[in-house]
Amino acid sequence: MSSGGVSERRDSGRLLDNGRAETEEERADRRWTELLQELRVAQTGVQILFGFLLAVVFQPRFTTLSDIDRGIYVVTVLLGSATVAALIGPVSYHRLLTGRRVKPQTVMWASRATVMGLGLLFCTMCSALLLIMRVALHNSLALWLVGAMALWFFVCWFVIPLRARARSADPQPQEGEGLAERSGRDR
Repeated sequence: MSSGGVSERRDSGRLLDNGRAETEEERADRRWTELLQELRVAQTGVQILFGFLLAVVFQPRFTTLSDIDRGIYVVTVLLGSATVAALIGPVSYHRLLTGRRVKPQTVMWASRATVMGLGLLFCTMCSALLLIMRVALHNSLALWLVGAMALWFFVCWFVIPLRARARSADPQPQEGEGLAERSGRDR
């Protein structure tokens, strides 16, 4: 144990001091498990939303939509498709690289794809809400309601977590730790 109660461990001659007694591979395994749990939640919601979007075009009322609303629908379906690709991509990446000893890189890529997927999900949700509110309300209130909901999603999904991340950042490098190690520590 180090003086601050932080566990230290030697791995191939390298001292790891990251608050946990784990090797780089153990850390990658833990982060992969955590990421999979997050993806399960996001994927379920995306699949339900995407299924709804695919069914809309087959409803009798779809033919009565204006050209603008049909355009919004097409954009929403394309955004939904991109979201599905981004949030399922990490599973494919992991499956194709299993056993190649690149788990840390896989976790980093999968994490980035997940953040991209969340951004696309944000856009998909806003677009779907815009279509639904335009059909339901037929007035400019729809745009204001969607704007308010978009702001709410943005605050919940990005502002609050990024603010917490900034507040919890360790401004002082730990002994022997450079800027690159510190910035990549908790990705």
